Amino acid sequence: MAKLRLVVLVSGSGTTLQNILDQIRSGELNASVELVIGSRDGLKGIERAQNAGIPHVVIARKSFADTASFSREVFRRIDEAKPDLICLAGWLCLLEIPERYSGKVMNIHPSLLPSFGGKGMYGHHVHEAVLAHGCKVSGCTVHFVDNNYDSGPIILQRTCPVLEDDTPDTLAARVFEQEKIAYPEAIRLFAAGRLRIEGRRVRIS
Repeated sequence: MAKLRLVVLVSGSGTTLQNILDQIRSGELNASVELVIGSRDGLKGIERAQNAGIPHVVIARKSFADTASFSREVFRRIDEAKPDLICLAGWLCLLEIPERYSGKVMNIHPSLLPSFGGKGMYGHHVHEAVLAHGCKVSGCTVHFVDNNYDSGPIILQRTCPVLEDDTPDTLAARVFEQEKIAYPEAIRLFAAGRLRIEGRRVRIS
């Protein structure tokens, strides 16, 4: 099977990017990261790309008047890298996805969507909300990306318990352990041609 060409988009510390790189390095993921795009300056995720010798660029969201112009520049850079799949990895900016990339953009979210998703629901905001609602189970969701926050068709979900003495930090750590398994698995399924989108559902063959 040919090596899958990835572009990874980051807005934070890049722990998900690092997980993908670790999986590639260990031979668990037959892929290469061709480009990392950051949404603002000073990101640890961009520093990780630099340290790994991966081409990287910052396209600052604040430099663009609207989502459309920002998205055009992001996808112009993506086109240059010729990826098979685009992976959002802690990316916080809304994108307008061109038709040519429909079904080729993935994201991972630190809750069991459709619960605790949408605008403003990222990172600790998610885990705080899960605890505030008294949930007994949480987890992560890998999904294809559409033009709205956290609403694309779900590929995989993994769960973990919410413990009585959990804090947002302890819950985040437990959820991330599931993210480390789920995202590479979804990428492998994509690479193997085993994912088929049917409306709101993703069929795994």
